[in-house]
Amino acid sequence: MASTSSAALFSVLPHPTTATPACTRPYSSRHRPTRSAIRCSSASPDLSPGAPAPAPPKPQIELEFLAPKPGADGSYPVDRATAVSGDKLLRDIMLENKLEMYAAYGKLMNCGGTGSCGTCIAEIIDGKELLNERTATENRYLKKKPESWRLTCQTIVGNKENSGKVVVQRLPQWKK
Repeated sequence: MASTSSAALFSVLPHPTTATPACTRPYSSRHRPTRSAIRCSSASPDLSPGAPAPAPPKPQIELEFLAPKPGADGSYPVDRATAVSGDKLLRDIMLENKLEMYAAYGKLMNCGGTGSCGTCIAEIIDGKELLNERTATENRYLKKKPESWRLTCQTIVGNKENSGKVVVQRLPQWKK
């Protein structure tokens, strides 16, 4: 037995480095491999006949936000963003892109998106059909305002099925 090398003795034991990189073996408290569960993750999709098809890409809504006041050349500066249709409120998209949505009073006294103050007003210039209908809250706060004005905290962008472009005028009350 003294002439047998240690490599020959351990050649029959499974070696943890022989497993594929995507597989992991749970170890016991003594750091020995167990034979119970081997978890593997596959980077390639399952293409067997009974496998579900990969999910199609979600529809996207392109948004253009016009600044409240024109620039030195007389045109309104434009900020652009995209969102998955039906996933977010207009308010959340504006916050993520650090776009101003409140006038002076609203900066101090806004409700944080609960629909109880009416300060997050935006005007929908184009793409109204890609948004949800006006809510009862919007009708209450905007009853004397143009139909194109919306509260960003109540406006859902898209309906999970449509795609297109929405043009939004920020702070329409400042527009002259």
